[in-house]
Amino acid sequence: MTTMNDDAYCLGLLKQGDPDRYLACLFSPDQHRWAVAALYAFNLEILRTTEIVSDPMIGEIRLQWWRDVLHGKRGAEALSHPVAAPLMAILERYRLPIKPFENLIDARLFDLYHDPMGTLSDLEGYCGETASVLFRLACVILADGGPIGNADLAGHAGVAYGLNGILKNIPWHTARGQIFLPSDILETHKATLSDIIGGRSSAELLASLAYLRSVLRGHLETVRSLLTHEPENTFPAFIPLVTVVPSLLSMESASYQPFTTVITPNPILNLYRYWRAAKTRKI
Repeated sequence: MTTMNDDAYCLGLLKQGDPDRYLACLFSPDQHRWAVAALYAFNLEILRTTEIVSDPMIGEIRLQWWRDVLHGKRGAEALSHPVAAPLMAILERYRLPIKPFENLIDARLFDLYHDPMGTLSDLEGYCGETASVLFRLACVILADGGPIGNADLAGHAGVAYGLNGILKNIPWHTARGQIFLPSDILETHKATLSDIIGGRSSAELLASLAYLRSVLRGHLETVRSLLTHEPENTFPAFIPLVTVVPSLLSMESASYQPFTTVITPNPILNLYRYWRAAKTRKI
């Protein structure tokens, strides 16, 4: 059973660690805000695993704990956890399937290790399991059992949002020794992993990044087309996408350097973007 303290905790966690989805919660209907916050807080807890552990095996143990929670194996331990308790509540209240949550956890195993991303298809699949699933589940919550539109919308939204996060966070990922840029795209443009590891903005690497941005834009345009047919009550799930274009413009500026440019949106301007999107239902 969730409490007001749990709800406040989830929102506070998001405000500090995932401001995009925190704002999405604020623009969600009152009766579903707690549930959307619980969904996003669960995602943040999984994501933070790579930040708080240095040993991959410890990370896997932590992720297994969340799998146990999903299957009701943690009992009172989970009920006393400020994110696990509301997570269990939304699973029951909205009859959410467990499999998408498990897939998200499994996909995040990649984050614990320093293996390179194989192909663009692999990267899009990773974004699907870690980001698209959140758009889809948020839609289920906001629809409260009603129609939730085209499943392809959540798929493209997740890839666009996920790719944007990966591209704008290259400085952070590189510092941690993580490589999310797909090897096949790097090879096509004759860029090398050593360029990334060494923090070198070679012409070949910049061409690879430009291509990935074009892929991102393709997914975003598909989202905009499909979004016109989405039920109004599920639109708040897609509001975080308003952050994508400003990030793209920063990455396409003449001064952009992938290993040193830190992209941080103006919070006041960001809030206005969310408000405008909520009013116009346009991303």
